[in-house]
Amino acid sequence: MAKFHTLKVKELTRPTEESVAVTFEIPDELQNDFSFTQGQHLTLKKDLNGEDTRRSYSICSCPIDEILTVAIKKLEGGAFSTFANDELKVGDEIEVMPPHGHFYVPLDPSNANSYVAFTSGSGITPIISIIETTLRTEPESEFTLFYGNRRTSTIIFQEELEALKNRYMGRFSLYHILSKERQESDLFNGRIDSEKIQAYSRLFFSTEAVDHYFTCGPEEMMLAVQSELKKLGVPDDRIHLELFTSPVGKLGAKEKEITHEKARAEITVVLDGNSMTFPYDSDKSILDVAFDNGADLPYACKGGVCSTCVCKIEEGEVEMDVNYALEPDELERGLVLSCQSYPKTNKVKLNFDV
Repeated sequence: MAKFHTLKVKELTRPTEESVAVTFEIPDELQNDFSFTQGQHLTLKKDLNGEDTRRSYSICSCPIDEILTVAIKKLEGGAFSTFANDELKVGDEIEVMPPHGHFYVPLDPSNANSYVAFTSGSGITPIISIIETTLRTEPESEFTLFYGNRRTSTIIFQEELEALKNRYMGRFSLYHILSKERQESDLFNGRIDSEKIQAYSRLFFSTEAVDHYFTCGPEEMMLAVQSELKKLGVPDDRIHLELFTSPVGKLGAKEKEITHEKARAEITVVLDGNSMTFPYDSDKSILDVAFDNGADLPYACKGGVCSTCVCKIEEGEVEMDVNYALEPDELERGLVLSCQSYPKTNKVKLNFDV
């Protein structure tokens, strides 16, 4: 099971005035632990004002270069993002969990695929890694990116994207959509919405010819992308979405306010080969009760989004409230999110060494 490791900040750069790119120094003995796949993310941990603060951020670097970088956009009221943008310095140490996540598709140099991505704001962070890695790994594949921002000055990785466009002319198409800065064509003014997606599918790519679609960004935009692509006949397994915050709009509204009656059970958790058994007499999630009993289990968002707390059911049954992280095949293998799990049987055994 992945655990936190102390990493030093090797380099800090500023993609925009509102964001910081953090590159970590990886000791030789941790190189294997921190190898990653394009589209994955890191969970960072820091004690801020006496509080254990954890956040997940996408890796924006290309794994081929063996450089580990995340980009952190400063959010109003965001404790970790404010610390990273205002206080973090080269040489500082942060607790970092090895990469995880499955916002990617396997690449093969023999592929001649077509990929399309829709993103907005800081949603570019996993997308730029996916784009560069794909173009460098699959010489016959092509990528089209639609990227929404308020204005030119807020475009994260603008120079890097233009460099990719110049390097892979004919294979990488880049379209900027701005909401607060006027452009010549109305196609690229405003926000990425259902109407624009329909127009782009007519003008810039053939829906049937695209092998995979990626979308990461505001919930409203991702829902529009998903909905319109489905209307155009795109199968679910070709549409890949990435969430990092608990849904608050339509996705969040899909679930009613959930409450649980107090239940009793015996819970066993396995972590790093060690077993721990404790009584469950609560209406809280198994993860929270495990912490109450002294188990230091991995977690980040506690919202069913990031998959940091994933584990496998080895005995008994649980009920999950929400799941925005695990794919159907993972559920079939018995994987669950412990932050959303509640016992349905008198005994439950969960293995975190997956």
